[in-house]
Amino acid sequence: MAGSLEPRRAGGDEIEETHEINVTPFIDVMLVLLIIFMIAAPLATVDIPVDLPSSAATPQPRPADPVYLTVEQDLGLTLGEAPVPPDGLGPALEAVTGGDRETRVFVRADAAVPYGELMKVMDQMRGAGYLKVALVTLETVAPAAQ
Repeated sequence: MAGSLEPRRAGGDEIEETHEINVTPFIDVMLVLLIIFMIAAPLATVDIPVDLPSSAATPQPRPADPVYLTVEQDLGLTLGEAPVPPDGLGPALEAVTGGDRETRVFVRADAAVPYGELMKVMDQMRGAGYLKVALVTLETVAPAAQ
């Protein structure tokens, strides 16, 4: 309970109690929680870590809900956020796209993935009927013409 240091006017030396809630600790806790959530929120949106190669090509517009196929450094496949077994790429693409073979699939491959392994993945996609492929790279600024 909070008290006042002024003595009561009528009675003498007794300290009068006040019946108010001290909200200072509550505000302190809320500010700490706000800081924690501000730091943790960007970390929750981290994708699969892939070291993409860079390109100076002009970026193309992307659809509202793109389908990403990631080829990781250890040659593991991930479709969206779900891991895909090596022989299950065709059925996984069918499930994600609803069987629409005209859907463009954005392929993100780690820079350490050998070219031959990337071509094997693209052959699996072609075998499943998915011919529209876009390769994802990091954007770099082209040097200015002099």
